[in-house]
Amino acid sequence: MSALTTQQRPTRQRSALLEALANCHDFISAQDLHARMTADGTRIGLTTVYRGLRDLEAADAVDVVQAGVGAGERLYRWRPGDGHRHYLICRACGSSSPVDSEVVEEWAGRIASDSGFAAVEHTVELTGVCAGCQPATN
Repeated sequence: MSALTTQQRPTRQRSALLEALANCHDFISAQDLHARMTADGTRIGLTTVYRGLRDLEAADAVDVVQAGVGAGERLYRWRPGDGHRHYLICRACGSSSPVDSEVVEEWAGRIASDSGFAAVEHTVELTGVCAGCQPATN
């Protein structure tokens, strides 16, 4: 997990951040990640967590989504080695599942090509209520 840019020197805190994030199976906020790390005995400041997550985002090593409509909080998840992904996220419990998004990627590429834009980025957020959080029906 050497996702930090070459400009970043390895530190105990950065290594702990990488390990903690890799052990999260769903998206997590910087505050929750910090709380989890400190509860596990890691001495790290919240500012260091935010800075590390920003560096990981710049290195394309994490996926980032908004916590909810109007919430403004960013949530992070370690990005597997196979590149950019989109997720379906449960609004109730926060669980997430990657979705096949090839059609979205093709559409974004076509829009970029047709418009003459370069370095086009996009954000697609899918939310719902997972089967485990849906109320039981009789």
